[in-house]
Amino acid sequence: MSDKPNYITPAGYRRLREEYEALFSLERPKVVETISWAAGNGDRSENGDYIYGRKRLREIDRRINWLSKRMAAANVLDPAKQPDQSRVYFGATVSLIDEDDNERSVTLVGEDEADAGKGAISWNSPIARAIRGAAIGDLRRVALPSGERDFEIVAILYPAPEAQG
Repeated sequence: MSDKPNYITPAGYRRLREEYEALFSLERPKVVETISWAAGNGDRSENGDYIYGRKRLREIDRRINWLSKRMAAANVLDPAKQPDQSRVYFGATVSLIDEDDNERSVTLVGEDEADAGKGAISWNSPIARAIRGAAIGDLRRVALPSGERDFEIVAILYPAPEAQG
């Protein structure tokens, strides 16, 4: 694994856990049952259910293994509990304006929950590294594949604390 901490939000960790549970408790037993049934049908060399089932079982086991390692290494941080919410840190949703007056909003999340299409970027991406620690009104230069761009931080928002029930 990497030397960098594997930060993740509580919601991101919950999604990893739900996927792990679904694979381990639901999908894997079904595939094992199919393989067992197919193996009882005789010749395995041309048995599509058996061959596909074994392949699918390897995929499931590989994903379960990866998920368990990521969850074991996870450092769950609740962004709502960030003491200094006037600056950009892990879990912040930040509104940025570039030099062409294009506005974009990004949320700094863990590597396992990043989805750039939805505005969720890894806390270790070039933009996130450039804006970490910034306050509203700060200008930051970001080295992107398309060249360097300047961004101004115009808003910083953290999620509200989840209700404890």
